[in-house]
Amino acid sequence: MTGRLVVLGDTLLDRDVEGMVNRLCPDSPVPVLDESNHVDRPGGAGLAALFAVDQGFEVVLVTALADDAGGARLSTLLTAAGVQVYALPLPGSTPEKIRLRTRGRMLLRYDRGGPAGAPGEPTEAVLEVLAEAAAILVSDYGRGVARQPGLRSALAATRAPVVWDPHPRGPGAVPGVWLATPNETEARELSGTATSGPRLDVAARGAQGLRQRWRARAVAVTLGGEGALLCHAGETPLVVPAPTSADGDTCGAGDRFAAAATVALARGALVSEAVQHGVAEASRYVAGGGVAAAVPAPVAVTPPAPEVAVAVPVNGRGERIGVAAAGAVVTRVRAAGGTVVATGGCFDLLHAGHVATLEAARRLGDCLVVCLNSDVSVANLKGPDRPLVRQADRSRLLAALGCVDAVVVFDESTPHAALSWLRPDIWVKGGDYDTGGGDEPRLPEAELLHRWGGQTVVVPYLDGRSTTSMIDAARTTGRQPVGESR
Repeated sequence: MTGRLVVLGDTLLDRDVEGMVNRLCPDSPVPVLDESNHVDRPGGAGLAALFAVDQGFEVVLVTALADDAGGARLSTLLTAAGVQVYALPLPGSTPEKIRLRTRGRMLLRYDRGGPAGAPGEPTEAVLEVLAEAAAILVSDYGRGVARQPGLRSALAATRAPVVWDPHPRGPGAVPGVWLATPNETEARELSGTATSGPRLDVAARGAQGLRQRWRARAVAVTLGGEGALLCHAGETPLVVPAPTSADGDTCGAGDRFAAAATVALARGALVSEAVQHGVAEASRYVAGGGVAAAVPAPVAVTPPAPEVAVAVPVNGRGERIGVAAAGAVVTRVRAAGGTVVATGGCFDLLHAGHVATLEAARRLGDCLVVCLNSDVSVANLKGPDRPLVRQADRSRLLAALGCVDAVVVFDESTPHAALSWLRPDIWVKGGDYDTGGGDEPRLPEAELLHRWGGQTVVVPYLDGRSTTSMIDAARTTGRQPVGESR
């Protein structure tokens, strides 16, 4: 198995809110849901990418992320699940789908957010990953990614198998796709097929119409619990029945089908074999409990509420701590055509060396965002005795510096998820790094920055300044560094 599987399309933030209904609202005859827990997960193309990872492939997601808390949350969830995120800038806010549920039944779905404009242009790295893909799934949710001209040109030029999961509000598939996978409703709407006649006849007419219009090799119309109908060369369609009949939550079943078919094509299967594999996987998915059971455990849990640093207004420019503050800064600078700079670290016992690095970083652009390791992250990296200063105070100290425009706290061992969302033009590291005998430093974030055309640079530390040496000196002299955690 060579190459990576690429999923391209619109990613949404899905949230399932579970609770109990024990009363009606006093001012209107509607039920009141008392929330007991909630689960966040990537939706749309993001969910399809999770399903592809679940089948053992190295998966790249080409999508668009907004500069808001929803975009940051999506980047964290996707990165934690092992998806490599290649994000385009998304004007506006993250689209969200919120399902209110009780006792396993959905009461209401509430949609909010969405783009205010088209996604940005693909970078060279995005075009490279599309050209080298083992297979590509276009998971279109009608919000603009599949309509982007640069991406469409790359999709039309690729030699890899392309599966196109369409949306009625989205564009038609590029010519030559191996397989299009509309459901019955989508096939009727996209083809303009009359609804009169037997079910299979209506589906076959819709599939043949789309196959001819899009010049696709094949079209498979999914039929829910009845399986799928495949139309390719010739007049006789192939009916692929579902191996099992199951009632359950069908949310995401279409994504499961399309992802499984794409994985099969990447492994060399015929189109008919890929459709059979997709039907089998979608059937098992619904029978096994749907999305709540299928999403990997690290994603399908309600995260503990993080310790939130007190927001610090500085110089009348508003709050500087948190994803909302960082998103506002980045959006403003990008809109003005400026350069976004970011750096990161633990910054335990802030000292002159840290300040020198931060000041040098700020001079490289028009804003500086600091990605700060949380208390959990520091302890995992440096041991249970660290940090000496809790993240709330470390955030406040950094935000009070004139050279820092925003601070984002992350829990992971690396800032990769935060960087995939922020997409800084320049990432700054302080200190000496192994150059490997060449002129360019070996920075672990270099490949990540390449995804959006960013650059990594190193600025030197001040000699003799380090948190570790300060702690060692304090312990040698018997003086204890002051920290809230002590």
